[in-house]
Amino acid sequence: MRTLFALALLLQIGAAQTSQPAASREHMRWFRPVKLPAGSSGRACAVLDAAVYAHASGRSADDLRLYSGDAQTPFVLSESEPEAADVQTASVRNLGMRGSDVVFDLAMPARAYTDVMLKLGGKDFVATAKVSAPDATQLGTFALFDLTQQGLSRSTTLMLQESTFPVLHVVLHITSIDGSAYSGLTAQIVEGAEVPPSREAQTLYTPVAMTSSVAQKGKKSEIAFQVPAHVPVERVTFTLAPGFTKEFSRGVDVSAQTVKKDQTNTTEQIVGEIWRITRNGEGGGPAIHQDKLSADAEIASNLRDAVNVTVDVENGDDAPLPIQAVSLEMRQRTVCFDAVAGASYVLWYGDAGLSAPVFDYAKLYQPQANAIAAQLGPELANADYHPRPDERPFTERHPELMWVALILVVAVLGGTAMHSVKKKQTTDHRA
Repeated sequence: MRTLFALALLLQIGAAQTSQPAASREHMRWFRPVKLPAGSSGRACAVLDAAVYAHASGRSADDLRLYSGDAQTPFVLSESEPEAADVQTASVRNLGMRGSDVVFDLAMPARAYTDVMLKLGGKDFVATAKVSAPDATQLGTFALFDLTQQGLSRSTTLMLQESTFPVLHVVLHITSIDGSAYSGLTAQIVEGAEVPPSREAQTLYTPVAMTSSVAQKGKKSEIAFQVPAHVPVERVTFTLAPGFTKEFSRGVDVSAQTVKKDQTNTTEQIVGEIWRITRNGEGGGPAIHQDKLSADAEIASNLRDAVNVTVDVENGDDAPLPIQAVSLEMRQRTVCFDAVAGASYVLWYGDAGLSAPVFDYAKLYQPQANAIAAQLGPELANADYHPRPDERPFTERHPELMWVALILVVAVLGGTAMHSVKKKQTTDHRA
């Protein structure tokens, strides 16, 4: 029985001891030269494309390795994704009426900002917002609107150039959609304001797939893609024919279904909206030229398998939009490192046995706005590639043995216990 206990213990210990294999280029299927401007040195960053994620190990691309000659170069893998907490509140002060205008000040966060999203309580209006700084610097006049009653959209965002003024002064002139006085207007229509991250700090995107093939199916325009496993998809963007200027508002449905036929397919659906407002100021209202031609489409089902992605544009009874192209995009991901003048660098990947590298460089890393723009060259197959041998412990490669041993131990213990009980009962009976 002691032998069985020892066997079970060794099997469990063996299963728990999983060594981390060392990186070796002979086990990596793919590589990409990293191109730098001649003679450049210092912080450099290269944008990763969909091909890297399609052939790297998993969505996290843990098997990426950067080499200069035969030596690994420390790097940081970063993703363009600001925290939601970066949205801050701007306090509304000195709110009141000046004639038919609503006037107020906004106490801004102590950081750079661009967009300011006003919370306006009204419906069915068009407006102009004149914005100035405390020193009377004019920051612009912006068109705001709520056209939802007409089946269109709503926008109450001041799209400023990047600024750092601590206070903004706003004069808001609101009218009905037809340009007449807005009924029941009071200063309380202004309910607050929020300040998202500066546009310079907002999310950047990289194309994953693009097509100009659009099929009309009933009241929908349908666009189909197939996306390889592990490739992130986080936004869909539309390009319309250049001569098209009409107003519209369309619902967008993005669905994804795993490609594998030998399993239960996983389906996801994301709903969004695209729109365009184009008005030249008829009826005394402000001129409005705004559009939103992208929708969030974060798809998680592509973590392990290829997916079929379908984008549907809901046209209703309106004519289909003249869609010129549709692209799926992922948030921009970059490999950043410290380049040495005259050195050459190559990015290697395609070894599922590797885990993410750990560099001290990452602990000391600070992003730089003026990093050197490096470019990935074409993806090349490693002619010297051969698969990594299975270096897992014997018990991990044959987990069924552990269960057999444990079942055997339990059976023996159970039999021993039953034997002890019967022996005790026999002894008590004789007594």
